[in-house]
Amino acid sequence: MRKFVLIFCVALLGGSTAFASDHLKKTNKRVIMISLDGISVAGFKEAKTPNLDALLAEGALSTSTRVVMPSVTLPNWISIFTGSGPEQHGVVDNSWEINKFVLPAIMSDSDGYYPSVFTVLKEQVPAVKTAFYYNWINLFYPHNKKNFDEVSYLADDEYVENYEKAFDFITKYKNDPTLVFLYSVHTDHAGHKYGWGSPEYIKSIEEADVQIGIFLKKMKSAGLYESTTFFFLSDHGGINKGHGGVTVDEMVVPWGIVGPNVKKGYQIEQPNNTVNTASTILHLFGVKQPQGWVGQINDFVFK
Repeated sequence: MRKFVLIFCVALLGGSTAFASDHLKKTNKRVIMISLDGISVAGFKEAKTPNLDALLAEGALSTSTRVVMPSVTLPNWISIFTGSGPEQHGVVDNSWEINKFVLPAIMSDSDGYYPSVFTVLKEQVPAVKTAFYYNWINLFYPHNKKNFDEVSYLADDEYVENYEKAFDFITKYKNDPTLVFLYSVHTDHAGHKYGWGSPEYIKSIEEADVQIGIFLKKMKSAGLYESTTFFFLSDHGGINKGHGGVTVDEMVVPWGIVGPNVKKGYQIEQPNNTVNTASTILHLFGVKQPQGWVGQINDFVFK
């Protein structure tokens, strides 16, 4: 099964509570990853997405970011989370499980999982709060559940409730460093059923934009929007009713970042790959990446 666009929202929060130390105020960060599966550049440009457009106009956007090969869902999401390709993390298809794989990872934690951005932050930033919201069951298999404070899976392509849960989680831990992954696979499923570029596929992106807009409005009302850095991510595009090949339509996706220290209205022309996402997130937290990672920090997006 191949899936889903990803939106990665990363939020930087300067701690503002009266009891927080000056050091915490300077280092406290909120990272929210809002993700949609299977978003092609052509589909992204064709769909009417006023909320995403308004958000990304405040930051940096690439429409030429490459994914890893194969252009399949699980290898690509894990590459986004780990700053590594399948050659390093060993997730080469959608069927990976902790005791079912072909290629061993080059390194793993004590439970056998390749270190992700969640793992590294839990080890290096003990106060960090992490959450994972998803609606494709295989997506969580390569993650060590002990690295998460909240996990929510919804079946049958449902995702609206997870946006609500994510907001509640962010509000609850608004004074803590926070990393949140917020994902939906319904866009990818629309591509497989009706075709990439079909009216139904475009509509699925527009439906997601409505929920993103509601989520962002809540963030603004709660006074959390301005202090947040948002990533908009996807794992692959598509052609006809599938993906997995090496065509431009499958291998190139939109990639965006918005936040207090990000250039505004910046069109990214530099070469970019989705493996740079986790590396850039760790940079935002002031944490160095593991030696085995191959991702680079996209420092050109910062002021």
